[in-house]
Amino acid sequence: MDTARMTRHISDLWDAEIVPQLMDYIRIPNKSPMFDKDWAAHGHMDAAVTLMETWARGKLPLLPGATLEVVRLQGRTPLIYIEVPGQSDDTVVLYGHLDKQPEMTGWSEGLGPWTPVLKGDKLYGRGGADDGYAIFGSLAALLVLQEQGIARARCVIMIEACEESGSYDLPYYVDHLAARIGNPSLVVCLDSGCGNYDQLWLTTSLRGLTGGELTVQVLEEGVHSGDASGVVPSSFRILRELLSRLEDPQTGKIKPQELYVEIPSQRVEQAKAAAKVLGKAIYEKFPFVDGMQPVTDDLAELVLNRTWRPQLAVTGVDGMPPLESAGNVLRPKTSVKLSLRVPPTLDGAKAGELVKELLEKDPPYGAKVSFKLEKDGSGWHAPQLSPWLEQAVTDASQHFFGAPAAYMGEGGSIPFMGMLGSKFPQAQFLITGVLGPHSNAHGPNEFIHIPTGKKVSMVVAEVVARHFEQSQRS
Repeated sequence: MDTARMTRHISDLWDAEIVPQLMDYIRIPNKSPMFDKDWAAHGHMDAAVTLMETWARGKLPLLPGATLEVVRLQGRTPLIYIEVPGQSDDTVVLYGHLDKQPEMTGWSEGLGPWTPVLKGDKLYGRGGADDGYAIFGSLAALLVLQEQGIARARCVIMIEACEESGSYDLPYYVDHLAARIGNPSLVVCLDSGCGNYDQLWLTTSLRGLTGGELTVQVLEEGVHSGDASGVVPSSFRILRELLSRLEDPQTGKIKPQELYVEIPSQRVEQAKAAAKVLGKAIYEKFPFVDGMQPVTDDLAELVLNRTWRPQLAVTGVDGMPPLESAGNVLRPKTSVKLSLRVPPTLDGAKAGELVKELLEKDPPYGAKVSFKLEKDGSGWHAPQLSPWLEQAVTDASQHFFGAPAAYMGEGGSIPFMGMLGSKFPQAQFLITGVLGPHSNAHGPNEFIHIPTGKKVSMVVAEVVARHFEQSQRS
C-alpha cells in the first residue's frame, strides 16, 4: 500500500467532489421523522437520498460488480444499500445515516443549518459531520483500494434515514436484507466522535437512550393567577418535584440505582488515559458563559460521566407562552421533553419503563401526570479488539495522523451498533468519526473538519485492506 499515493488520491477526491456534494446535502432540510412528521410529503428525505444515490452510482463502474439499491419498505424511511464484491466472501459492513437533527437556534451571523459555509478547513451546516459524509468517505476508501489494486473482502454499505429518531425502522431493513448482508466479521461506523483532530479516536462504548414527554395537568383551562395561586398547585412546581425523583437538583446525579451499571476496569483506565491526552479540552470545547464551571474538576470523572453514567437533559417545553405574551395566568399544564442517557450495558427498554413508573406513581395533589415514552434504545459496549485490528488502527493512526490511536466511549447513541452487536457477536467493530471539539453536532454552528474527514477515509481503507490480509492468514 502506497500511503502517500492514497493520501493524494483521497484528498483530491474530497476537494473536487465530496466537499461540493456535502454542500449540496447541507442545503436539504431532511429532518428525521421525529422532527418532521410529514417527511414523506415534504420530499426532503427523498432529495437527500437522490443526491447520494446519484453520486454513488457514478462511482460504481470503478468498482467491478458493485450494485446499489434504494430499499423502500412500506411506511418506512428509505435505506441506501450498496454491495461491492471483493476477493473473498468475508463481509465488511460500513454504516452511516442521512437524516438530520432540527435547526436549533443560536447560529452565528452568516451561518445557518441549511446554509453551507466553507471557512478554512471547516464546512458549516447541519448534517455534514453527522452523518452526511459517511457514504462518501466509505466509497472513497474502497475506490482508493481499487485504484491501487489492493485486495479486500466483500463490502456492504448501508445508509439509513431514521438514526436521529432512534433507528426504529432499521431492524426491519436488517431482517429484510439479512440474507444479502451475510455474516460480517468487521463493522465500520463513521457516525461517532473524536476527542481531538490530532489522532484517530476509536469509540469503545455508546450510551443508550430513553425518553419522552412528561405532562402535568392541574386544570381544564388557565385561570387568574391572583385568584388561584395558593389554592391550585402550580403544574410547574409539581413537574419540578417529579423530576427530583429522577435527578438530584443539586448535583445532577440520577437517583435510582437501577439506572447504573458497574463500569469495566478497562474502560476506567481508558478514561483516565483519555483525560491525560485531552486535559481541560474535555470541557473547554463547550461554549460556557463567563464564570461557568463543569460539574467537577476531576477530568477522568467527566469522561466517565459522559460515557458510562446516566444523565438527564430537558430538551423541550410546552404549555408556557412566550415571555411577551405571558399574562397573569395560572397555566393548566406543563409538558417537557426528557432525554435520559443510560449506561452502555443497561437495557434501554427496561430503563424507560422504570422512569415511566417513577414519574407517574402517586402524583402530588392528585394531579394528572403522564409520561409518554417516545424512544428507548440500549447502548453498546465494544468487544475486545482482535490483535490484528488493534495493530491496524495503531498503524493507520500513525500513517495518516502522525500520532497514536486513542480510545474513549461516547455519550451519544447509535442504535445500529447495539443491534449488530447482538446479531453478530463475533464481529469486530471500528467505530470512529469526525465530531470533535466545537463541531457541535445537533446544535448551532455544526461543522465538519475536512482534514479529519479525509484522514478517516484513509484509515478505513487501510483497516479494510488489513482485514483481508488477516482473513487470508486465518
